[in-house]
Amino acid sequence: MTTHHAEHRITVDAPIERVYALLADVTRWPQLFGPTVHAEHVERTDTNERIRLWATANDEVKTWTSRRELDAANHRISFRQEVSQAPVAAMGGAWVLSPTDNGGTLVVLEHDFSAVGDTPENVEWVTKAVDRNSDHELANLKTIAENLAATEELSITFHDVVDIDGDRADVFAFLNESDKWPDRLPHVSRLDLVEETPGLQVMEMDTKTADGSTHTTKSVRVCVPDSTIVYKQLKVPALMTVHTGRWTLSEHGGGVRATSTHTVVIKPDAVVAILGEGKTVADAKAFVRKALGTNSTTTLRHAKEYAEALRAGR
Repeated sequence: MTTHHAEHRITVDAPIERVYALLADVTRWPQLFGPTVHAEHVERTDTNERIRLWATANDEVKTWTSRRELDAANHRISFRQEVSQAPVAAMGGAWVLSPTDNGGTLVVLEHDFSAVGDTPENVEWVTKAVDRNSDHELANLKTIAENLAATEELSITFHDVVDIDGDRADVFAFLNESDKWPDRLPHVSRLDLVEETPGLQVMEMDTKTADGSTHTTKSVRVCVPDSTIVYKQLKVPALMTVHTGRWTLSEHGGGVRATSTHTVVIKPDAVVAILGEGKTVADAKAFVRKALGTNSTTTLRHAKEYAEALRAGR
């Protein structure tokens, strides 16, 4: 089987330690890299880790498990997929960082890979995915590293909690069966759901807001029965550049504690256009907090009614 090689590079006007820290913390990748939907640690030490990633590739959603070796002293992170997903047969590489003369960072992203069956169409698919994602990731890395303080100022994370006197499996079922939301939730007018792989959903949804307008969003969801649903919006409302979220279900007092978490990055040049003259990023954060929090709480209250009715009827 042929091993193919690719190299992509970019110069970042930010110190090498800052750039390395962003790459080392995979939990930030859904906010950092457009293609990354979700990232989590499976095993972890100071210098080695096993991670699982969910990401888009050529407009398809893929998941894989990788080993990473972190060499902070030499600013190098190498990776190797343990479990790849077709048409990728094998994939590895490294992030290699070096300082520039003006205090910036040269980032080189190396890949080596093979394709299932070594067929021309599979090789082309993987090559295209590597090129597209690498270019996108390096561009995002440059933008965020060079404007880290501003990006963090534009970010907001918040939680809404509802306690439910019901069974966790029933609450999860309500949240998982999003294709039924137009009939179950007053703020959802349309929802198209595709789930080719169990637990990995792509959904496009029309949501009605308090002012009567409708927002269309497209999300990828990673669903882990009966505890967690993590999602990332691929198509976000105009006021945001990034929106990720999580539904978390935990046992609590004989019932369930359901928590909705949102992380949003505000799009600053859209604030005045959407909210009006004189409005600020702080106003945008308050607006997003209220809008998303209201919808999440509404969803959880309907999940509460659903699960509690099922328990009462048993």
